[in-house]
Amino acid sequence: MPAIRRAQASHILQGLSSTLVFNAAISLSASIIVAISRGLQTGLLAWSATIALVLAYRVFSAARLRRFNYVDSHPDYALRLVSFGAFLTGITWAALPFCIPDFEATGRDATISLVMIGISAGSMVRGMGFAQISMAFALPVLISVIFTLTDMGGPSAAVMVLNVIGLMMVMVRSNLSAERVFVSNELAKLEATALADSLATANEDILQKNSRLEVLANRDPITGLANRMHFNGRLLGEIAGAQVNGGNVALLLLDLDRFKQINDALGHSAGDAVLAEVGRRLIRIIGDDGVTARLGGDEFAVILSGTDARERALVHSAAMLEASRQPIAYGGAQSVVGVSIGLATFPDHAGSAEDLLASADMALYEAKGKGRRQIQEFDPDLKAVAERQRLIEQDLEAAIRSGAIETWFQPQIDLESNGIAGFEALVRWHHPRLGFVSPPEIVTAAQSLHLAETLTAHIAASVCKLLTRLPSLELPDVTVALNISPREFALYSVADMLELVTCQHGVNPARLEIEITEEAILDSDGAGEQLKRLETAGYKLAVDDFGMGHSSLAYLISLKIDRLKIDRSFARNVAASRPNQDLIAALVGLGYALSLDIVVEGVETAEDAAILKMLGCRVAQGYFFARPMPVEALIAWIGRHRQEAGERKAVA
Repeated sequence: MPAIRRAQASHILQGLSSTLVFNAAISLSASIIVAISRGLQTGLLAWSATIALVLAYRVFSAARLRRFNYVDSHPDYALRLVSFGAFLTGITWAALPFCIPDFEATGRDATISLVMIGISAGSMVRGMGFAQISMAFALPVLISVIFTLTDMGGPSAAVMVLNVIGLMMVMVRSNLSAERVFVSNELAKLEATALADSLATANEDILQKNSRLEVLANRDPITGLANRMHFNGRLLGEIAGAQVNGGNVALLLLDLDRFKQINDALGHSAGDAVLAEVGRRLIRIIGDDGVTARLGGDEFAVILSGTDARERALVHSAAMLEASRQPIAYGGAQSVVGVSIGLATFPDHAGSAEDLLASADMALYEAKGKGRRQIQEFDPDLKAVAERQRLIEQDLEAAIRSGAIETWFQPQIDLESNGIAGFEALVRWHHPRLGFVSPPEIVTAAQSLHLAETLTAHIAASVCKLLTRLPSLELPDVTVALNISPREFALYSVADMLELVTCQHGVNPARLEIEITEEAILDSDGAGEQLKRLETAGYKLAVDDFGMGHSSLAYLISLKIDRLKIDRSFARNVAASRPNQDLIAALVGLGYALSLDIVVEGVETAEDAAILKMLGCRVAQGYFFARPMPVEALIAWIGRHRQEAGERKAVA
């Protein structure tokens, strides 16, 4: 554990200065003893100089560790550096007997042997927090003593060797045991500190601002409920209490359905009246059973604690949904304001306040996505969905740059001649971890990351590259369709981007078909001007998924739309559906009346293709003809299709 390593490094470093001073004093004493008994010798002088250099290096290393605070930032490095210094010192001391000619371990140099044994024992005591350091010093010294005693021979030397070996084993065992005790004490200290810090933090969050400004600081002025700051403190406190006592915490997040429409239509005073009534309902339903708060806007929260927190949360949620069926009076009018609720619990769904809030928020988002006016409990799969979206957004830009995001093309077939009438460009991405990523996921991520223009330009460039190859494939007049999301017209200038890309590739805009949805042609403010520019520049315009929105005939005429694409839901099993046949026939008639080409999407069977041809549809696309494919596979498919068409013509 890093914390234990820091404690060991700090303990060793605190005593290192006195250790080095003691070692220096003993080294000087040993040199004096040898000099008195044997006189100044070259070996002794060399040893004294070496031990001085080693100790100086250790002083420098200790100063460096303190200066750069390696004990806190890199404790393992600090321990390794100190251990290395101890080992150098131990090796130097182990060399002392070999620097003295004719060393007599039990004779006139016995004092030196005792000094070496004593300093080894002292190092074991000083290094009890981290056994590696003391053993790095002591073991070389004791091994040296054992060697010199063995070299002398004789019964007394043998007894001394056994004593030193026994001492070494006892010291190693004691040192390791002392380290375990030290680690155990530090762990207990850390656990106690963590618990104390957690309780102190929770207590501080609960009690802060508890003064004459408490109402202003902790209450929402519109509803009288707790505000976000007070809510955050209470959530931290409840979770800290649950951690200590083993209880549960349930968090409800509530969002009012279409509250923005009330604010926009009748003003903020009407919106405030709605918020105040919702607050009163929450107070009536929750009472003193939990903490109710308004987090901001039209979002509310409820915290419930106890072993049955989840069950009580479900009961309160049901009561709140029932209460939301009653109309609320505001601005001289009244309306039913629905509510969507997300539920998450600690510790089942999250291990911290932040994670619990995120889990409840995901559950709320799911409730709104499923049709609103319901409660949704957090499901781990929701987290997986959020993690999937995070990975998509994380890797999207790199995937665009590297070409991992590809443009595939699906052919469009002339039902009369069976010839190729065009292609539609479709985005594809096989993520290395997630596998296939759907086009809506790619587009949504690009828009949230402000990469929509980069993504569409990347696809448009692929379209232009295909257009430059089509003349060599005997398809000089075939168009390629490019889908543009309605929101993109509000994010950047689609017309400017397309002009730049087509100019770079030398492509005639008339061969590029821009597919938009019905929402785009109705958005005169966001898309109208740019669509006019695209029309003027010569691009063909097509309305995708026609029949699924609210297209206006006046807009179709004023924008000079070239093509309508009938949604695949009308074409699916059209051979067996008389109502769909009538609807498609009407749309085809509308197309002829307005001089618009009609393309039917989603054709999957020969029967459906035959019926569509009979109904007057000229162009169709779908799996019956060909699936979307990368450009090289498309080139091969074009060759096969031309060959098959030639064979059919020869047979006919």
